[in-house]
Amino acid sequence: MKSFKILLPIATAVGASAIAVSSGATYPSTRSVTISSVASGPLTQANSRDRAAIFDASNIKPGDVVNASLTIRNTATRFVRLQLTETESVNPFGGGLSMVITNTTAERVVYAGTFGDLAAGGSTDLGVVGPGEANDYAFRVELDPAVTNTGQGRTAAASFQWQSVQADPSTDD
Repeated sequence: MKSFKILLPIATAVGASAIAVSSGATYPSTRSVTISSVASGPLTQANSRDRAAIFDASNIKPGDVVNASLTIRNTATRFVRLQLTETESVNPFGGGLSMVITNTTAERVVYAGTFGDLAAGGSTDLGVVGPGEANDYAFRVELDPAVTNTGQGRTAAASFQWQSVQADPSTDD
């Protein structure tokens, strides 16, 4: 009877182990890793003519050309896609008043056409600019020599907005 008392607990332990193994029961070990800090940085830019007129063409007469320039610098720590939007415009001269915007850094014409018709409310893509990089833009406005005296006293105006949007993440290192 003594051997039965010793064998019974051993047989029970072996049987339980066999049931646990054959039942497919698993006891996984897991470890969680939490990201402790994520911070987004601002997409900022510096404009050499911030809150100032790009050019003043007061007293312009037929055949006159007005030139001006500005610099846009990416002050963000990430690559940005720069965009230009004409937010509002008035042009009583119609096709008689033309404008050309050139990225002189990239030697690329951004816009050439009638003053006030830049992307008609949409944004013009100016390309990707790296952290700390700057682009210079030249503006050239010309009043056609064929504009008659009926244009005297009229005023044309346009407002522009420069936007930085995050570039495709693959451009960051």
